[in-house]
Amino acid sequence: IDRSFTTNEMGFETMKYNVVAAQMSRGKAEKATAFGIANIAATLSKMAMDICLYMSQNFDFISFPDELTTGSSIMPHKKNPDVFELVRGKCNKLQSIPNQLTLVINNLPSGYHRDLQLVKEIIVPAIQDMKACLEILTFSLKEIRVNDSILDDPKYDYLFSVDTLNELVQSGMPFRDAYKKMGIEINAGTFTPKRDIHHTHEGSLGNLCLKEIHDKMKKLN
Repeated sequence: IDRSFTTNEMGFETMKYNVVAAQMSRGKAEKATAFGIANIAATLSKMAMDICLYMSQNFDFISFPDELTTGSSIMPHKKNPDVFELVRGKCNKLQSIPNQLTLVINNLPSGYHRDLQLVKEIIVPAIQDMKACLEILTFSLKEIRVNDSILDDPKYDYLFSVDTLNELVQSGMPFRDAYKKMGIEINAGTFTPKRDIHHTHEGSLGNLCLKEIHDKMKKLN
């Protein structure tokens, strides 16, 4: 076999000149790929879990169109996040792929062994599942509906207590006294949240990104 010819025809950047190194890479390349898949799967699994949690009636932070949810066999009002539950399950399975590959190749001596053909039946379906999860999330996340009035619910009033406490401190009240004052008001049920807040400090929700700041500074200059 003309190895230079096959290298070019297969679109590889260069040839692996040492044939022993080429042979010994069997399983290693798949394992490196598996770790990449597992890392992406960990992120997608967490995202899917958050979606399932935040779609529930207890949270109601987000929702999706009916086409991306399923009904219940007995409760007609339910909108089950089946798509995201399956993504979560598949991605949890994908995180086991590196370990599966390790158990196949870790005790093989140098050279080729038929054990290595089992690597393909692990990594090829894993790549297909990863692509499917990415495709459905890319498609579905464009349809997400955020409940942007959720903080109007009185049960979230205490989320604003820190902002009120910070205002007291910035006005000159010692933090210890401001903390006690807030605790007394909350326990007495007299705390009234200020919802018209605007955070601009670094890392806060609603703050200006660096590019926006840079653009504004350029305009001022």
